[in-house]
This record gives sequence, structure tokens and C-alpha cells, in this order.
Amino acid sequence: MKLFHKYHLLTALLVIVCCSACKKSYLDVVPDNVATIDNSFSNRNEAEKFLFTLYNSLPQDGHPEVNPGMNAGDEFWIYWPISGEDFWSLDPYSIARGLQNKVEPKMNYWDGFDGKTMWQGIRNCNIFLENIDRPADLEPYVKTRWIAEAKFLKAYFHWQLFRMYGPIPIADKNLPITTDIESVKIKRQPVDSVVNYITNLLDEAAGDGNTGLPDKISSLATELGRLTRPAALAIKARVLVTAASPLFNGNTDYNNFKDKDGVALFPAAYDDKKWERAAAAGKAAIEVAEAAGTKLYTFTSATAVDDYTKKEMDIRNAVCEKWNTELIWGLTSYGGPTSALQQYACPQLQTAFVNLGLKGQLAPTMKMAELFYTKNGVPINEDKTWDYAGRFNLRSTTAADKGLQANYQTVGLHFDREQRFYADIAFDGSKWFMADGNHDIQSKSEQPAGKKQSRLYSVTGYYAKKLVNWNLVETQTSLTIESYPWPMMRLGELYLLYAEAAYEMGDQATALPYLNKIRTRAGLASVEDSWTTYSTNPTKYTSKTGLRDIVRQERLIEMAFEGSRFWDLKRWKTAGQILNQPIYGWDIIRPSYEDYNRRILLFNQSFVSPRDYFWPIRESNFLTNPKLVQNVGW
Repeated sequence: MKLFHKYHLLTALLVIVCCSACKKSYLDVVPDNVATIDNSFSNRNEAEKFLFTLYNSLPQDGHPEVNPGMNAGDEFWIYWPISGEDFWSLDPYSIARGLQNKVEPKMNYWDGFDGKTMWQGIRNCNIFLENIDRPADLEPYVKTRWIAEAKFLKAYFHWQLFRMYGPIPIADKNLPITTDIESVKIKRQPVDSVVNYITNLLDEAAGDGNTGLPDKISSLATELGRLTRPAALAIKARVLVTAASPLFNGNTDYNNFKDKDGVALFPAAYDDKKWERAAAAGKAAIEVAEAAGTKLYTFTSATAVDDYTKKEMDIRNAVCEKWNTELIWGLTSYGGPTSALQQYACPQLQTAFVNLGLKGQLAPTMKMAELFYTKNGVPINEDKTWDYAGRFNLRSTTAADKGLQANYQTVGLHFDREQRFYADIAFDGSKWFMADGNHDIQSKSEQPAGKKQSRLYSVTGYYAKKLVNWNLVETQTSLTIESYPWPMMRLGELYLLYAEAAYEMGDQATALPYLNKIRTRAGLASVEDSWTTYSTNPTKYTSKTGLRDIVRQERLIEMAFEGSRFWDLKRWKTAGQILNQPIYGWDIIRPSYEDYNRRILLFNQSFVSPRDYFWPIRESNFLTNPKLVQNVGW
């Protein structure tokens, strides 16, 4: 019996695709090209193929034009207009420019984007869970693990939709084809119901240590990328921190957002108990992850490096070293999506030749350069020893200036910054350490890393060094890139999630040590010592609002360029302020120090509140499912 005749997905999406005569139905797509359910679950091997199909439905987050967190906000910028020939998708760049719409929404993971829809992934998870008892040769302990993986992925697909669209329908079961059409037209569920559903599934996937997902991968040769118990608990912590955040907790902008029956879709009042729940989840996830051997990454190599360079590699390789000690969950779909990412991020490193395989067009914005601390571990506008007013004045470097080329000129903004600044960002006058040695980045007009043509260049003059594996090798005729699994969750982020939940509960004594673990790895003194000694507001960390600012900036710095900033600004409800600020860069077409180092306006962003906090549902969906309601403002 064909899948099309046996199953009907319990989502509004499939009402739409079934009723649309001009579009191919996702119901016609059979996982792994297997024509029948009977064949798919006829034995262990076929069932395992179906399981791996579930993983293939994960979004390709390691690709900068498929992950909304990278180019749909203000972290990176691109020249405009741009030709589609060099790009996978223009959708995120359009969203960043305020061009999202409800007729044909950009990055529309509800109906289908990048060849997949989250509802299709959920549907396949349901098919798997409903049929996994069929293979007679499947060992019970293997079946237990596979069920846990399917439940995790089902939860994660719901989570992706929730983060984009807010309250969503819950697709817990696939309905048989005999279900009447009115029963298939389902409603969006309230925020708290969706969050509870997702976290309950993650709890079931995690198990108790004896059932569910394993604590760690036992076969490194064949199972890297598979899900683990620490991954399930860490994602649960992320979901609960998001649910406790201002966008979903006490958000009065959505007080009147109700379904067609008058049911409120957002909670009516703020609930501080949600932070307690998030903190408990964070603590549990950390304990399980650390017990499994996960720890903050530190660089070790046969290559001899000085202490300063080693610290830079501690920072960079926490993301870029394959399967490093900090990684809790790494995404490996498409055979390693970070190859394209590194091409987008890396400029020309060599001076003797040009290799256009290195595009260098993933350009951090100037606001990202200003985000990082000074070398004293406090914001640049708070450090009483740092010249904030003169940060755009040109200065000459010396051999003593860390992270900079000697006998060069650049602006004060680039002097005396924390080491994450130099590890994460490159610019004209900076250094770029790779396995084959140090490279001097010179990016003024006609210089090796600078603009040489109408495309494939950094529009801001900055480059995302953090995302490039240090083993990348370029020659005049070839490019060798060592791909790495995209970090869907690493221990550094989990520490920050726990610290955030703790300070929101008023537990400063718990929050500060976890912040300081991150700062120590970055080569900084503790929050207490840095603010007391160098800040113009030395007691800032002792108040809840002050510590909130510190925790948030620490997270934005530590997680820079990893696709989290876009979502963090939304859940904190600060996007309405920050994503309405101008985008600046350097005057990159100029050849001289003086002309190049002029700040120029690239774009005035426009973020409309509350509309832009959530994706619109395509308006044609409401014709086929009148029970759906559109997001506020659309």
C-alpha cells in the first residue's frame, strides 16, 4: 500500500498541499525512495534507512543562506543588489532588508524551503514511531534508542517552527486517510502547550540514563552526528530559556492574539517560575554533559605556538575543530555543510595569487566589531582606560600591539580589544593564523583581501575568522577545506543558558561562576574583578538589571557568528531597538589609510514591532484552513 493512500498528516500544511492542484504534494514524497510502508519496515536495515531519512529533514544550519540566524538580522551584511548566480538563496538577505511578506514568505519552512518543510519531517517521525514495532529482527535495545532519536527529532522540528512562527499546531499523530476534512483543519496551540509538548518529547528521548538516548557515542567511526542524552537535555534547556524570555513570558503585545474560538495563544501574565524550570533544566543538562566527558575546548597541537596564539585557537577551534571536547551536538547533513560556509567567510590569504574559491563576502557589521570587550573585559563604552570617543581615529601600530600587524595604520577601535575580537574577526591590518603560519590581512582597494571586482568581497571590510578551520589551504589552482560539523549545541552555550536562567531567578551566586568559566577560556578576568577595576560602573554586576546586561553581552560575544544573535534579540524583545539601528562599514573601495578608514552608512534597517518578531504564514493557507489565524501585524 502506498504511503499516499495510508497516511494523512495532522497539520494545516497538508490541507494546503492536498488542495492545491498546481503544486506537488509532500504526501507524494516517499522517504529514501521506498515505495511502501511494508518495505520500509520489513527488516532492521530498511527501518534504519528510514531513521536516517529523519535526520535528513534537519535544516542545513551550517549554510549561511539556509540558517535564518546568520544573514536575516544584523550580524552580517552583503552588497546589494546581488546576482543569484553566486548564492544558494537570497531570502535571508531580503528579510534583513525588511522584505519579508505574507504572499510568498521568505525562508518559508512552514510550506517548504531548501527542499524541505518541518511538517514533512514531523510526518516522517510519526510514520517511523507508528511502524517501528514491525521489523522482527530488531533488537529491543536498538529499537529503544531509535524511538528516542525519532522523538528528539520530532520535538526539534516543532521547536524550529515554534521559534519562527510562535504558537503552532501540534502534530502528534498522523491521521488515517478516512479522517474527514474538517478534522484535519486544525488550530494553532497556545505557547505553553507547545512548549510543554516539545519538552515532554525531549524528556522521553533523553530517558533516565538506562533507557532512551545514550550518554555518549560509542562508535566514533560510524555514529558521529547521532543524537545523545546530553543533546536532548541541552536543547530542552534552550527551549525553556526561550519560553521564559520576554517574547513569550509576559509579552503584552500579544494579549489579544487569539484563535477563532477566542482561546488566547500567549500567556496572559509574566511567570517567574518559568525561569526556575529553565534553570533546573540547564543544571541537569550540564551535569549529564560533563559526566559524559564534555568540557570547554582548549587547543593542543604538535605545531608550536606562543601563548597568545594558543588562546586564539582555544576560541576559534571551539567551533571549528571536528568533534572537539566542547561539542554536545554536531550537524553533519549534506556531507559537511561548513565547506561552503568557510568559502563565504574567508578572504584571500595569500599575496602572490588570487583564488576566487575564497569569497570573503560573509561580512560582519561594524556593530559586531563594537560589541566585543576591551582587553580589560568590559564594554568599550564603559572602560575608563579606553578611548571610546576616539575609536574612529587613525593610529599607527607597533610590534607590541596584539592581534595587529606592526608598522601599519588602523583605527582606535581595533586596538587593545579582548582576544575573542581578534579570534573572531579579521580586518585591514589584522593577522590571521592558519596551520601554514600567519597571514597579514590587507583589504584596501586592490590589496590581496580587498575588493577587486563587482562581487565576492566584504562590503564592511570585516571577515568572520571564527568560522574558518585553521587547516584551510589555498593554492593558485586549488582549495582544500577541512569541513567540521556545525555546532548545534556546545557546552559554552549551555553554560550561558544556565547563567541566564540563574540570574533571572535572582541567583547571582550561581550565574557568575558560569559566566567566569567562559571568560577564563577567553583569557579574561572574572566579571567581578573586571568591572570593579576598569568599569565606569563598577557595581553594575551586583544589581539584577546590571547583571542582565552583562550576561546578555557575554552571550552575544561568545556566540557571535554562530546563528544565535538573531533569535536572542527576538526572545529578549530588544530586536525592535537593535534591528532598527543603521548598518555601517568601512569605505572599502579606497586605497589609502585615511580614505579607507572612514565609517560609511550601508543601510538603515527597519524592524517593525510586534510584526517582525514572527514569520508570517502564507496567506493562501487560510483559504484551505480557515481555523488558522495569522501572526500579529501580518
